[in-house]
Amino acid sequence: MTLLEVKNLEVTYPGGVAAVRGVDLSLTAGQKVGVAGESGCGKSTLALALLRLLPPGTRVTGEILLNGEDVLTMRWGRVRAVRWAGASIVFQGAMHSLNPVHRIGDQIAEPVLLHQGATAAQARKRTGELLEQAGLPASRATAYPHELSGGQRQRVMIAMALACAPQLIIADEPTTALDVMIQAQILNLLERLVTDQDLGLIMISHDLAVLADICDRLVVMYAGRIIEEGPAQEVYENALHPYAKALSASFPHIGDPTSRFAPRGLPGDPPDPSELPSGCAFHPRCGEVVDVCVTDDQVLRGAGRGRRAACVHVQVGGVGGAVSRVGVPGPSVGVPVEADGTGTAAEPDASAEQGASAEQGASAESAGGTLFGAAAGRAENAEESGSDPVADLTGAGRPEPIARRTDPTSSGTAAATGPRPTTQRTEPTDPSPTANNPRDPATPAPDTRSAP
Repeated sequence: MTLLEVKNLEVTYPGGVAAVRGVDLSLTAGQKVGVAGESGCGKSTLALALLRLLPPGTRVTGEILLNGEDVLTMRWGRVRAVRWAGASIVFQGAMHSLNPVHRIGDQIAEPVLLHQGATAAQARKRTGELLEQAGLPASRATAYPHELSGGQRQRVMIAMALACAPQLIIADEPTTALDVMIQAQILNLLERLVTDQDLGLIMISHDLAVLADICDRLVVMYAGRIIEEGPAQEVYENALHPYAKALSASFPHIGDPTSRFAPRGLPGDPPDPSELPSGCAFHPRCGEVVDVCVTDDQVLRGAGRGRRAACVHVQVGGVGGAVSRVGVPGPSVGVPVEADGTGTAAEPDASAEQGASAEQGASAESAGGTLFGAAAGRAENAEESGSDPVADLTGAGRPEPIARRTDPTSSGTAAATGPRPTTQRTEPTDPSPTANNPRDPATPAPDTRSAP
């Protein structure tokens, strides 16, 4: 049975700022859904709207069905009962969510007293059980929030969320400002509690890697909308929307020096919700933008089993493909289109094959150098011989590879472009009679013998 179903949810703050625009989301018992996106994309607003915790004057439309009952049409008395027993929230920033002048035991016991009608002794017993369940000793119930560490305060927030045995937990960035070791402990605690008690979990975070590891499904939001959703690992490892790709690529991968020394980010800032651009809201920052992105808003479309993405590059019911400048899917790169519209495989170019062979031969002749050094040597040969340097570098029209020269003073790498180095190089040994001057075979080797 579906535990939570959100249909066409829209949230507009006083002043006309649309923070959430047409969100659809569903969750079953025991399922973990992650919500990711930059600051200001509407994640926290979505979480607060689910329990009607938004400030007065906010306009909320759509449907929020919790166990089939619409939260938006409930009376306030029913909403108060649902907030702890049906669904609870772990707020972002535990230090700001706990009352600094009350002991944590009293704060955990309060919803137990109000919603379950327990006695004071029963509430104290339940508080100790919840603290131990969250990984804290029951004796810490007499402590004040400032006497606890950041990780301990976050555990208190989780214990408070579990006080009335809810069916749904909404965790709004529960690991913010915690070190990685404490983050791992909190995440393991949430995962264990969801599994043991068959709870539904909506976890909000900026970290796609964390969500991919702990969640079953992943939702990516941008400018108040869901722009991609699907199985968590698939979205993280093979995102379809350009924004989701950029989020995934912004995290360096262990063992990959390219991502470590040159991490890829996303230029620009998220749009102002009060001044959204026309068409796709992401098009001013998108590196794959086409004409249709500027004029037409993109809606979620099926992109394979259990996946959806709001991008013109995503073919309906399949994976992404090439798109022409007018937004119509085009042929794959390197495949020409015949007059009848069919694509045929291109015949390999002979000169390109020769160039590839020449480059491989030049690289094989060097014992410990790199391909960049080979390119530099060929470019220099082209300069002095007057030939086309581009053709020489690609190998077109040159059947024989030119041996690469290495710099004995370098570490084995050389730039493929730039000014000619002034350091001394050694030519590779060549048994031919003109090995001393390979640039001009007709020029004899100079006589270096001294006169008697």
